[in-house]
Amino acid sequence: MTAKGHLVDAAVVGAGSWGTALAHLLHRNGHCVRLWSYEEDLARSIEELGENQSYLPGIAFPPEIRVSNQLDEVVSGAELIISVSPAQFVDRVMREAAPAVDPGALVVSASKGIEIPTLRRMDEVLEEIFSPHMAKRLVVLSGPSFASEVAGGQPTAIVAASESAEARLEVQRVFRSPTFRVYTNPDVVGVGLGGALKNVIALASGVCAGLDFGHNTQAALLTRGLAEITRLGVAMGAKTSTFYGLAGIGDLVLTCTGELSRNRMVGTRLGRGESLETILSEMTAVVEGVRTTFAAHELAKRFEVEMPIVSQVYAILKEGKAPLDAVGDLMLRDPRSESDSTV
Repeated sequence: MTAKGHLVDAAVVGAGSWGTALAHLLHRNGHCVRLWSYEEDLARSIEELGENQSYLPGIAFPPEIRVSNQLDEVVSGAELIISVSPAQFVDRVMREAAPAVDPGALVVSASKGIEIPTLRRMDEVLEEIFSPHMAKRLVVLSGPSFASEVAGGQPTAIVAASESAEARLEVQRVFRSPTFRVYTNPDVVGVGLGGALKNVIALASGVCAGLDFGHNTQAALLTRGLAEITRLGVAMGAKTSTFYGLAGIGDLVLTCTGELSRNRMVGTRLGRGESLETILSEMTAVVEGVRTTFAAHELAKRFEVEMPIVSQVYAILKEGKAPLDAVGDLMLRDPRSESDSTV
């Protein structure tokens, strides 16, 4: 797309915490950045206050980044389009954006989730919107990366996945910096699924914290959670090795243990006995793990993959099952061999 060292004109579609952080990063790298906000009030607030107080408070917003709620104006002429809307809105937002997107633009998916009820990954959603040429060059960006830490310039490493070697190398070049290291990977399916499914295990991790369980429980949960994610991923065409990298175990560890994890926080409150409806009603940001749990539950049935942790999180969220009962049912499952890859 661009020559080595060339600065790009980038459009970030989505002004939540992660979209805002990526806009910060690209600006620091010297690129020209425009940021789209669904809410006109938010766009105005960011420009007036010099800060995204709703989603990334406490971090000064560069005045050089133009913020607008006019989607066509933001994406028009951009060489790089970063899709970062909540997973359930990506289809609608990017279909609206598509007519104004330059046919030569490189599209990056940075949303982590699975669409309900279609069960499409974000790369599948975008592939259906754009031309075959653009779809082949689509890049999925994922990995352990809390938005506030990226915006604050703390060292972070993630993965850029694409079937196109040229496209993933270009995204690596554009995003890499002294504080942001980007690895490449051809496994689009695995990188996308790792970023989505880890949120389900993070909910379970929070439940364990809410029940005051200790390190033994957390270690077992992360290990067996990774096994479940890998089983489903491989059944869907991903490579096992991807789940032992940054987009798999890396993101899983961060989201299950980090205090900044929204999904873990929701799980903690569930473990303490609060209802999902009450918790979500008090939150501004989207908690992707809830919808992803529903999607993962259906994908497990579709691909005939056993996912006991996902099943119990689903029962807590959808059926109101008591968290302690869910843990008990997990622990008392039929004895198995750890080497049995099906369980």
